[in-house]
Amino acid sequence: MTTVEKAARTVVARLDGLAPRGGRLMVALAGAPGAGKSTLAEAVVAALGPQAALMPMDGFHLDDSVLRRKGLLPRKGAPQTFDAGGFTATLGRVAAGEHVYVPVFDRSREIAIAGVQEIGPEVSVVVVEGNYLCLAEAPWTALAPLWDLSVFLDVPVPELERRLLQRWAGFGYSPAQAREKAEGNDIPNARRVAPGRGPVDLVLPWSD
Repeated sequence: MTTVEKAARTVVARLDGLAPRGGRLMVALAGAPGAGKSTLAEAVVAALGPQAALMPMDGFHLDDSVLRRKGLLPRKGAPQTFDAGGFTATLGRVAAGEHVYVPVFDRSREIAIAGVQEIGPEVSVVVVEGNYLCLAEAPWTALAPLWDLSVFLDVPVPELERRLLQRWAGFGYSPAQAREKAEGNDIPNARRVAPGRGPVDLVLPWSD
């Protein structure tokens, strides 16, 4: 069994017998950029089956045109570059059990596309993954009451840095360019997430 499978089983076991506060069980999988949130979230949803849906917070990235006007384009991915209010309002509808269409981020085009993902009445568990789900800073603190289970992926910063450099190298950047990209945005964001997190239900050391 892989580390991912073990971690997914740990999360699923914590859901056993857990009653939702609203109309659906809401699970937060938080962690820094490069922590492996998407991988684990997909494994948890696969383990739960058709009753579960995955909702990444990346769908709530502000558009590049908005970030450019605000002078924030170089910091895309930082907390202030998301539509936190829209994300919170949509999560409230999801948690209440409503039939909701949510945006999804297209990384190939670097844009969020509205209405791509459907969370229908058959879904009883929603796994939300993102960097700032448990950040103890306004406006992100408004999310805390929505979570029935909050999970934080704890990865040492040097390992995060290694992964982020590897990620940019995988996009065809030279070692120097990859370091410039990572140190200009991703690594500062990574260093902010762990020290800034609020209380969570489960901390998972993550090295896979």
